[in-house]
Amino acid sequence: MKRNAASLAYADLQPQDLLDALEDLGFRCNGRLLALNSYENRVYQVGIDDDDAIVAKFYRPNRWSDRAILEEHQFAAELAQQEIPVVAPLGIDGSTLHKVGDFRVAVYPCRGGRAPDLDNFDLLGQLGRFVARIHLVGATAAFRHRPGIDIDSYAVESMEYLLEHDFIPSELVPAYESVAQGVISGVGASFERAGDTRLLRIHGDFHPGNVLVAGEQLHIVDFDDTRTGPAVQDLWMFLSGDRAEQIPQLNALLEGYTRFRDFDARELHLVEALRSLRIMHYAAWLARRWEDPAFKQAFPWFDSQRYWEDHVLALREQLALMQEQPLEWRPF
Repeated sequence: MKRNAASLAYADLQPQDLLDALEDLGFRCNGRLLALNSYENRVYQVGIDDDDAIVAKFYRPNRWSDRAILEEHQFAAELAQQEIPVVAPLGIDGSTLHKVGDFRVAVYPCRGGRAPDLDNFDLLGQLGRFVARIHLVGATAAFRHRPGIDIDSYAVESMEYLLEHDFIPSELVPAYESVAQGVISGVGASFERAGDTRLLRIHGDFHPGNVLVAGEQLHIVDFDDTRTGPAVQDLWMFLSGDRAEQIPQLNALLEGYTRFRDFDARELHLVEALRSLRIMHYAAWLARRWEDPAFKQAFPWFDSQRYWEDHVLALREQLALMQEQPLEWRPF
């Protein structure tokens, strides 16, 4: 497939390109660069002369439109205005999205911290309160240019892409196709059990890696996948372990959440359904990015027989989990 100039430039992004782009935006870089843990975009911590470091995000071409990116930035800005500790992009000359040559760039203040301790129920309660406040803002308007979380784009299209592009070893294709179809049906049944749940603007990819804990301060980062979806999408990724471990974690999150916003318990039918969608979407995401050398270096196991065997097994486990009763929430 022929790639345009922006795609070619992005694939060959060099440190000097990054520094030159930031210099064009008025930053006096000191040459200190640290690549941060991001694969969808190119994200770097950059040292600045006589000032705090910044984080520069170079957007992958052809993924989001400019309007969709600006909606992400606007949502983050709305949250920051309500003193929710999100890291929003910096405005430069009245804009947060900048075109420098073939690149689209956003610049953020640099915030440090460690991943949250999911065994700390006080911290989970604090996270629940922040998620509720995000959702209160998210419910005040709707996205116009960003998609939602749905079965077709996350599961059906993922399955079709993997099958059409021969990523799955031929001997595993019948097992994959059978279990994937079963999971899609199971997800649909879970959404039917949940009923007409409310959809709103959410973080969309809220997991422990997108929360930084620095002493008593939390920082919420990376709204790149902000979408329209159910509230529970921003909660379930903080649940870990078996059912007995997840129930007290859930109750801690919701004890904090419900101090600011009501929670519809029917959405608990969606926890394993949303996990299933994420598993299917993740495999197709890797496949769609497989020609990017950064992906082959970071995920060398992706095209192995073992990966696909484990993937089929994970989908079978999800099919069973979706047939169980939802997690129990005991409101105070």
